[in-house]
Amino acid sequence: MSEIISQYGMVFLVMACLFGFFMAWGVGANDVANAMGTSVGAGAITIKQAILIAMIFEFAGAYLAGGEVTSTIRSGIIDIEKAGFADSPELLVYGMLSSLLAAGIWLLIASNRGWPVSTTHSIIGAIVGFAVVGISVDAVVWSKIWSIIASWVVSPMVSGFIAFCIFRSVQKLVLDTDDPFTNAKKYVPFYIFLVGFVIAMVTLVKGLRYVGLDLSYNQSIVIAIGIGGILSFVGVFMLRSIKELPAGDKKSHFGSVERVFGVLMLFTACSMAFAHGSNDVANAIGPLAAVNGVVQSGGVFLEQSQLPIWILLLGGGGIVAGLATWGYRVIATIGRNITELTPSRGFAAELAAATTVVFATGTGIPVSTTHCLVGGVLGVGVARGIGALNLGVVGRIFLSWVVTLPVGAALSIMLFFLFKGIFG
Repeated sequence: MSEIISQYGMVFLVMACLFGFFMAWGVGANDVANAMGTSVGAGAITIKQAILIAMIFEFAGAYLAGGEVTSTIRSGIIDIEKAGFADSPELLVYGMLSSLLAAGIWLLIASNRGWPVSTTHSIIGAIVGFAVVGISVDAVVWSKIWSIIASWVVSPMVSGFIAFCIFRSVQKLVLDTDDPFTNAKKYVPFYIFLVGFVIAMVTLVKGLRYVGLDLSYNQSIVIAIGIGGILSFVGVFMLRSIKELPAGDKKSHFGSVERVFGVLMLFTACSMAFAHGSNDVANAIGPLAAVNGVVQSGGVFLEQSQLPIWILLLGGGGIVAGLATWGYRVIATIGRNITELTPSRGFAAELAAATTVVFATGTGIPVSTTHCLVGGVLGVGVARGIGALNLGVVGRIFLSWVVTLPVGAALSIMLFFLFKGIFG
């Protein structure tokens, strides 16, 4: 057993829990607010409903489908052998502690300003920062980093393209027709089916093996179709209660249509929360899991160590707390300031982002939920015409993305040497 781990093991674990909760709070205040921002901004759900949805589906996503990404964050970015963690496991502990605290501090600053930054950027920048300066350049698996960086560029483009196509289909099938209300009730169940199928498919194929259920691909398709069908049936039942508003001006006419899409956004909000939980909860609990593994094993890094349920609960609790306390700041940016959102527009952005995230999660690549969602909102804006976008807000968002990586790295480096100086 490492002498430092033996002497300060419990102290490290308590610090990791505190910093992990702080990081999870930042994820809730910023990233989850992103995920809920379109639904709240479009008026489909209230902030209280957003918190309830986050509590249920964020945890479900993290538990059922988050294993792939958690292992990427924990062990795929750093080469364990080249880093020398076997001989000096305390270096890993210092690095994970500094990464959690650094990312949490930056998320606190960004959330206070209402900037929708990437928690994935934050934590990976922090991990790479301490590894390069505190250990060695060779300790970083650069091929993995470049693939993740590439995903940061590709993911908003893919999400934006999907959102563009979805919203154009909504315009063609519903909004630009002679009877939008009737067509909305006709086609919305199909969109609900699509939401259910995408989420179920990824969960069944990539996620459920972590809870001991291993299904074939064909079995997963059949079950996913069934789940999509059930949700679609539920949607039809819910839509029956929506009646067209009394005939009046064009605004009230389309108000009836948007009420139909408001029902759909309940489903997309749940899917977005699930997608976010499967991908981004790992940002907070991955480093915590690494510290816990080292402490519990007496200084041995176990790449295949189990993820304790209490770590998921701590991460989930921090996320809900962050959303409830400061989430409204970022929700305003995503939901109102980029482009004017209605339920039909918000649905297209959310479904596009969720689809991009869940399929990326299936590959184990931690894409940025923020990038996917902003890309989705931009795609909807482009479909309406470039003039519908607030380009000033978009520019500030992109600038915050650029500075996230170096800021996270710089903070992590300073904290790494601070912890190293304190504990030896």
